[in-house]
Amino acid sequence: MRFALVDCNNFFVSCERVFNPKLIGKPVVVLSSNDACVIARSNEAKALGIAMGAPAFECEQIFKKHNVIVYSSNFALYGDMSARVMQVLSQYATDIEIYSVDEAFLFLPKQQNYTQYIQYIRKQVKQKTGIPVSIGIGLTKTLAKVANKFAKKSADGVFDLTAFENNDQFLEQIEIQDVWGIGYRYAKLLKSKKIFNAKNFKYMDERWVRKNMTINGLRTLQELNGISCISLNNAPATKKSITVSRSFGKNVTNINELKEAVSTYANIACEKLRAQKSIASNISIFVCFRNYQDNDRYYKFLNYTLPIASNYTPDFIKAATGCVEKIFRQGIIYKKAGIIINDLIPHDFIQMHTSHALADIEKQNKISNIFDKINKKWGRDSVSYASAGIDKLWKVKRLKKSDCYTTSWSEILTIRI
Repeated sequence: MRFALVDCNNFFVSCERVFNPKLIGKPVVVLSSNDACVIARSNEAKALGIAMGAPAFECEQIFKKHNVIVYSSNFALYGDMSARVMQVLSQYATDIEIYSVDEAFLFLPKQQNYTQYIQYIRKQVKQKTGIPVSIGIGLTKTLAKVANKFAKKSADGVFDLTAFENNDQFLEQIEIQDVWGIGYRYAKLLKSKKIFNAKNFKYMDERWVRKNMTINGLRTLQELNGISCISLNNAPATKKSITVSRSFGKNVTNINELKEAVSTYANIACEKLRAQKSIASNISIFVCFRNYQDNDRYYKFLNYTLPIASNYTPDFIKAATGCVEKIFRQGIIYKKAGIIINDLIPHDFIQMHTSHALADIEKQNKISNIFDKINKKWGRDSVSYASAGIDKLWKVKRLKKSDCYTTSWSEILTIRI
């Protein structure tokens, strides 16, 4: 049996290219919220020296000089395309762990020719979704990560590390800070011990690693030696807190706009809360504003505890807007706001309160389920609460966002003949 790591190539850019083939072969970048920083680049954009995370305003000249095509982030599209890729992958694996929006570990069924099999998987993903992927195979998850680095450089996008009796020649090319599970602090420690790459680390004394890098460091060492210590996690861990925050698309000085923003964030947070079948009673609201006299930013937090744990959106909207009324100061320019829901517990752990009848809770659950089903089918905010506003002039700027081709009926791609 083998582990495989599947990584979507330049994922956000690839999603845009699926629906606009004219972008293929051209330099393309995708920007973060409020069109602030570069968060995805095509290979052509990388060749121009555009760095990941570079502020967009600093790249304007290079964008113009080389006709770089710039897109605002379209997370609804990227999320849906990710789900499609993962659905295809799940058909060809014994088990799957969705590691991130553009990565997944597969546990492959026994094959006579693993290289041929992952080439087939790669072709199926490309054919059914349009997304190009790189796939690396290893005896462990850590070695699959190593293999994927070479798959990205391979002409056919696949690399089977298990095809080599001795993998030291490849581990030697992986710098120690690039080994999965080795963070900056441990990389610095290891370099002080003349350990500069994965091969050096592979042959370290296990007792020293266990003592100085804990059990996780020892697992990484054993994984590099072909001993599988990190199993697939096919059940996403339940979040212990939920945070929703955004920078505003314009300066906010009006309390009503601030209330609209936190109401919107409370709605999103409660959707996530219900999706993982949790309830909570602790909510924190924070706002960020700039003091232009000393050109510094300040954050102000306010915490509130609900009388009974809940995942009913109006409960959190009421708490959030109440906090805003206490936080807000006239004449202050607000740049960002957010909501944090803490102390999450399973929804069936609810404790009754004298002010909440069981019938009321059942009614709230029915309302929430209807909201969630409509928004899931027709797109977020298809139905919403009035307190979240309609025009939402404060919303994040996405001036160059592509259409939501797969999640909005009004934006489905049309072809004129």
